[in-house]
Amino acid sequence: MSIACCLPVVECVYCLACARWACQHCFHTGGYDSETWGLAAQNEFEPVPRLCRLILAVYEDDLEHPQWAPPGGYGIEPRWVVHRRTYEHTHGHAPTYLLYVDHQHSDVVLAVRGMNMAKESDYAVLLDNSLGQRRFDGGYVHNGLLKAAEWLFDAECDVLRDLLERNPGYTLTFAGHSLGSGVVAMLALVAVHNRDRLGGVERKRIRCFAMAPARCMSLNLAVRYADVINAVILQDDFLPRTDTPLEDVFKSLVCLPCLLCGRCLIDTCIPESVMLRDPRRLYAPGRLYHIVERKPFRCGRYPPVVRTAVPVDGRFEHIVLSCNMISDHAIIWIEREAQRGLDLMLENERTMKPPDTQRMDNEITIERDHDQEQKAALRRAIALGVADVNVPSTYGTFSENLTPEADEASPILLDSGRRRTVWDEWIARIFEKDESGKMIPRT
Repeated sequence: MSIACCLPVVECVYCLACARWACQHCFHTGGYDSETWGLAAQNEFEPVPRLCRLILAVYEDDLEHPQWAPPGGYGIEPRWVVHRRTYEHTHGHAPTYLLYVDHQHSDVVLAVRGMNMAKESDYAVLLDNSLGQRRFDGGYVHNGLLKAAEWLFDAECDVLRDLLERNPGYTLTFAGHSLGSGVVAMLALVAVHNRDRLGGVERKRIRCFAMAPARCMSLNLAVRYADVINAVILQDDFLPRTDTPLEDVFKSLVCLPCLLCGRCLIDTCIPESVMLRDPRRLYAPGRLYHIVERKPFRCGRYPPVVRTAVPVDGRFEHIVLSCNMISDHAIIWIEREAQRGLDLMLENERTMKPPDTQRMDNEITIERDHDQEQKAALRRAIALGVADVNVPSTYGTFSENLTPEADEASPILLDSGRRRTVWDEWIARIFEKDESGKMIPRT
């Protein structure tokens, strides 16, 4: 076409598309992703800095004589460490992890370190995936991360069950960073589905904190498990926004311009609403906490603000081109800014000085608000058609050989009455009423 018209038409159109894509990403700041979210409360965000320090402790060979302790130390008792497993123990099936019983906070914690760039086994876990390769509980997950989580659960479930039986009432917490965040997110799914192997622990006692999480599960799973999994993201962190599969990123390093050009064309030509209906597309897991501590077109760091939500659309879909997109991924910076944010929350709380009864009422209100927010996210997911894994997509990631019955069952094609029925069925599957009539997640 360019030769026939004696003009580089295709090249000009492509250059304009690339310029538009670059402008959108250059002027897009991390704070825009969560500007409509609510503020996080102090009691729900309190574990984050503490767990970040515990993840940092996994990197230490000798906790009695730490070499890289943050200011104030790790805040842990070495005698409460059950054991630490390195790559020699895991044989490359999972990253190095630490099992710790926090008697001060009544918590059994399994912390997993981030990706070790010098270990081929970590690359093998990351690259062991293809789009739609592994299904789990009606959704799709990252195959390599799920295999690592399953191996880790089989290796530690007996120890975890024994610790929970010896410490009744303790919560079971999985915490990880980067690659480890994807492993613990998958581990939370496996633990919820195998609670009988953990002594019948209640679902509400299982929780997960994924720091700088990888995109590891489909949207319906991310929303449905928002009561268990919490993802913490610092401002412009690149990893939760990398919607191109990581295995494709690493495989395409030999031709990175080709990858960027392809990403530009996809972002320009395919609407986000169409991408959302692809049930095999992976997202950051669970409830999201976004730490915002920089403002656009201003230098320096500001007092951090922590926002939280269970979003469906607008779930960190755009890479932020900034000089901090790599440093914001570091666990050291996440711990530092999370602690600053928590200190500000505590200072505001001391200023208000609520009585104990009011503080308990606030905790109940926050829990109720989170339940309502999760239900609203599920309703939004069903309205968009992403809660049904059989919904066909023109995004290009589905087999077109779908039966008419499956197409007719799509929530997108249902009338309002039928859609309400589907929503009620989903609520009945995920929630139940306790003796007082309150809606609680099924155990």
